[in-house]
Amino acid sequence: MAVGDIGSAAEAKSAGRDRWIAVYIGSLAVLLAICAVGGGNAAKEATGKNIEAANTWAFFQAKNVRRHTLRLQIDELEILLATQPGLDDRARAALGEKIAQYRKLDAQLTSDPVSGEGLDELFHKGKALETRRDQALERDPYFDYGQALLQIAIVLASVAIVSGGNMLLTASGFLGLLGSLLTLNGFMLLWKLPFIG
Repeated sequence: MAVGDIGSAAEAKSAGRDRWIAVYIGSLAVLLAICAVGGGNAAKEATGKNIEAANTWAFFQAKNVRRHTLRLQIDELEILLATQPGLDDRARAALGEKIAQYRKLDAQLTSDPVSGEGLDELFHKGKALETRRDQALERDPYFDYGQALLQIAIVLASVAIVSGGNMLLTASGFLGLLGSLLTLNGFMLLWKLPFIG
């Protein structure tokens, strides 16, 4: 075998290695894009659910104030009935009717399963929205760390092509795997890491 043949064989081996590293870098880039989309979606969901929850709680407060005002009016009308024995029957009937209307409205403000806008329903809706917001907030840091590790893995693999060294490629593989696992966990929340979130 001639010296030229040995050089050509080494170059062919290096070119083949570089092609596989390029495919690996392309795979990391795809994972990075998926991770970025997941992180963006988690952030948008957290923001959206936070706004929905805030709106639901504001509506809850407005209804609660209205219900409290109604209850005060009922109390005043009942005190009026109790302290004014000289009221004629027609006035007493009108006050009784008004109290009954207010009590019915009070019950509807407290619970209205048909519209889903009673205080009980709004309370459960607000809590559910807060839970979804909190889950999205819990997922988001996994995407952030996953993106960082995948980007570093891409850089290390790129440098490994130029340097020809395997240590950088091994480090890139480790970081790429870790970044992929964090991305997967961002989507599925399979485990909770104490230093994240």
